[in-house]
Amino acid sequence: MMLAKAFLSATVVVSLSATVVAQNNGSELLRYVKPTTGTARMGHVFPGATVPFGMVQLSPDTDTIPYEVNGRYNPDVYKYCAGYQYEDKTIVGFSHTHFSGTGHSDLGDLLVMPTVGTLQLNPGVASDPKTGFRSTYSHDNEEASPAYYKVKLDDHNILAELTATNRVGVHRYTFPKSDQSHIILDLMHGIYNYNEKNVWTFVRVVNDTLVTGYRQTHGWARTRTVYFAMTFSKPFKSYGSKNFDEKQAYRGFWGRFDQSRNFPDLAAKKLRMHFDFDTKEGEQVMLKMAISSVSQEGALMNLRTETPGWSFENIQQQGRDLWAKELNKVVIDADDNETKENFYTAMYHAALSPTTYMDVDGRYRGLDQEIHTAKGFTNYTTFSLWDTYRALHPLFNILQPKRNGDMVQSMLVHYDQSVLKMLPIWSHYANDNWCMIGYHAVTVIADAAMKGVPGFDANKALDACIATANRRDFDGIGYYIDKGYVPEDKSGSSVSKTLEYAFDDWTIAQLAKKLGRMDVYETFMKRSENYKNVYDASIGYMRPKLNDGSFRKEFDVLSTHGQGFIEGNAWNYSLYVPHQPKELISMMGGDKKFVAHLDSLFTMHLPDEFFAGTEDITRDGIIGNYVHGNEPSHHVAYLYNYAGKPWKTQERTRMILKKQYHSGPAGLGGNDDCGQMSAWYIFSALGFYPVAPGSTYYDITSPAVSKAVINLDNGKKFEIETIGQSDKNVYISKILLNGKPYNSWQLNHADIMNGGKITYYLSAKHGK
Repeated sequence: MMLAKAFLSATVVVSLSATVVAQNNGSELLRYVKPTTGTARMGHVFPGATVPFGMVQLSPDTDTIPYEVNGRYNPDVYKYCAGYQYEDKTIVGFSHTHFSGTGHSDLGDLLVMPTVGTLQLNPGVASDPKTGFRSTYSHDNEEASPAYYKVKLDDHNILAELTATNRVGVHRYTFPKSDQSHIILDLMHGIYNYNEKNVWTFVRVVNDTLVTGYRQTHGWARTRTVYFAMTFSKPFKSYGSKNFDEKQAYRGFWGRFDQSRNFPDLAAKKLRMHFDFDTKEGEQVMLKMAISSVSQEGALMNLRTETPGWSFENIQQQGRDLWAKELNKVVIDADDNETKENFYTAMYHAALSPTTYMDVDGRYRGLDQEIHTAKGFTNYTTFSLWDTYRALHPLFNILQPKRNGDMVQSMLVHYDQSVLKMLPIWSHYANDNWCMIGYHAVTVIADAAMKGVPGFDANKALDACIATANRRDFDGIGYYIDKGYVPEDKSGSSVSKTLEYAFDDWTIAQLAKKLGRMDVYETFMKRSENYKNVYDASIGYMRPKLNDGSFRKEFDVLSTHGQGFIEGNAWNYSLYVPHQPKELISMMGGDKKFVAHLDSLFTMHLPDEFFAGTEDITRDGIIGNYVHGNEPSHHVAYLYNYAGKPWKTQERTRMILKKQYHSGPAGLGGNDDCGQMSAWYIFSALGFYPVAPGSTYYDITSPAVSKAVINLDNGKKFEIETIGQSDKNVYISKILLNGKPYNSWQLNHADIMNGGKITYYLSAKHGK
């Protein structure tokens, strides 16, 4: 899923020692980042310009595939979750908001496209680009790196360059000589678009260089408003618009004006605008687009605060400096460049989301659609919690605990603003889209609290966790509380829900115990054992149970559809008891039988029919029946540690690192899911992983790096060293922690945060 070599500058990649890289404050690490394009079939990560956790994520969109055709879901749209598809031959423009590696989508706001020649206000079709304003392009003339994107728009002979600050997208277009140069603003465009997605758009042309307005949409986020302020480096000579809403029944008395030409007060559901220029050969015209959730005034304030000048190079360098600082949090050395590329691309992905969601003065639109002010914290959005509770937020607890504390505080204000009194499930842009299962905000909160992350009231957070876990009318929770499981005939994906609720409950219990609230601890520890209620000992798998207490008769342990599971089957989901792995092993017949089950998971052949209907997974993303692209399996390789075979954990994780991560345009076995796939890589390459977030322990495996230095926020350093690192030497023969023999397969969070050094001695042969 890593970006192709064509996207790189001509700079030769050379091997650098960790010491040299550290002395460059991370700037040398930028060369190893390959902004990604997607998995083997789809473009799920945008290759554009942004800064770490940026509100603006500016990127090319390569088509206008609709979400529905003739009233039915259009499966082709799934390829465009991030707006960009590597195999496409045309670009329709550059929009300012994107998701990174999600399995569903939204956004794609405020698309801008420069053109030359006869004005066209329709994007046209990919099969005949000249029917619209889109343009062909070549990967040979395309370059992407942190905070920068460049491409030649061949049909218009325009060089497009992009960079960004947190809240402002910056464009620089190099035009040919023409008296028909245009910059189009498409307020209809969106990702996962459909005919009625736009609720309303409003535009004010303030003067010949400044335009403000807003766009309201109804999509994955039910009620979403994005305000903007757009300014040009050169006055436009004329401008115009077209309202494409032919079905608008009532138009008032605005017909007294010709709104199509040079009219400054515009509003419609479906609006596109054009701004016209005379340009000389090689003339550069810049555009800055700031966004806000609060107001046009807020967008203008963001614009003037973050980008007061017009130096593209200065803005780009500021972005590169932010990325260098981010990448320098972990400095590695490795024997091969691909490991470095994979690692730092993963570091880049892991800092794309969650995203900032407030203006420079701290104001933001809340879940209640009112305007609030974040006091003492940065407000964030884009919480893909079903994915990111597993490894991304635990990674933040090491690399940037203050930021993760702000993210927890953002979840708590979400709870305060919720009339349902629930923590976020999957939230973005002042909405909860309720995607996926579980109530995993509680795990993120518990994990942060257990590890001493500052910035929030732990008791208040526990109260919010309890209220969310007891919301009886949400997704089978009432049945789960009363019966100890979710009945399949009452709520689908029932086994997955039961298992994930049980784990979430365990994390609530850990937080309650830490706070001395033992009544809560005892209640939720009991609930955390509900996984036992959906285990069918007669077949050795988790199995859907009906409301009457019987197991469902029709059942296929390999199928991923209609069997009580989500993004998984009974083979892999039966292993989802990360909080009590020893009890799981005992329940499944003991160490020997359990290891045999794990072995078969990695070695069996899964027939095509069992994943043919899965949009985000292909054969390339599967090892046996182990599907790395589906997050419920991410802890599985580490379970060998609990069954007396830690060497198999080491063998499997090193294999997964090699097989599921590559430095090409199809370099990931599944979509990145807002950084979770990348966080798995970072942890596993460093030699430890959070099997059970909410505990203070990480499970140890064989590192893939030669050396690493984690530069902690507290000023301390935790060093990782391997002796005998190679592709063959994947087994750990000895571990030293701070120079002393270490005989555990778990590493304590405090050992990392206190600083120190862990040394792994690696061998080609495993011991018992």
